[in-house]
Amino acid sequence: MIHVFRVFLYILLFIFSAVVMSLCAVRLHYTLNLSPLDPLNHGVSFYDPIIVELLVTSILSMLWSLLIGRTIHRRIERRLINTFAAELIGLFVLFLLWIVGAAVATRTGNPPDPDTHWGNLSSCWNYSSCRVLTAMLAFAWVSWVVVLALFITSFLFASANKAFRDPLHGRWDRRATHYGSTPMRNLP
Repeated sequence: MIHVFRVFLYILLFIFSAVVMSLCAVRLHYTLNLSPLDPLNHGVSFYDPIIVELLVTSILSMLWSLLIGRTIHRRIERRLINTFAAELIGLFVLFLLWIVGAAVATRTGNPPDPDTHWGNLSSCWNYSSCRVLTAMLAFAWVSWVVVLALFITSFLFASANKAFRDPLHGRWDRRATHYGSTPMRNLP
């Protein structure tokens, strides 16, 4: 039953990552195509490096959630790639990427830093660019929470079942699997 919960979390991660990717694309489009009369950066086009990091992280999260969700759903068993250990390593990398992106973006927006272009996000909600940044920041933190929940769930399941080198779909039949040092297909 745990596999249903994990697939649900991977679907949530895909959806939230798609939202973050869209909001990052909107922000990049806005800052790279500023009007000369725009008060932001005196009309000079620019981009925020943290937006690019969040964009890359969201794309990687979408690809990862598709790969792992497909693996869990179809019970794919490839020796190294589709183990709990590989899933935990991938989730740890995503965990680091999301927390760095969300933390730096949070620090960039609140309180206002004179070296950044975001300003105080809590007092500018009547501008669409500020609402985009606020929504992107919220979805970045929610995506990090989903990755954390996935990591904890997979780690607890793998440690409780001593299954770090077993297939990550979590529904294996010892008689029908390719895993282990001895094939168990011909057992009675």
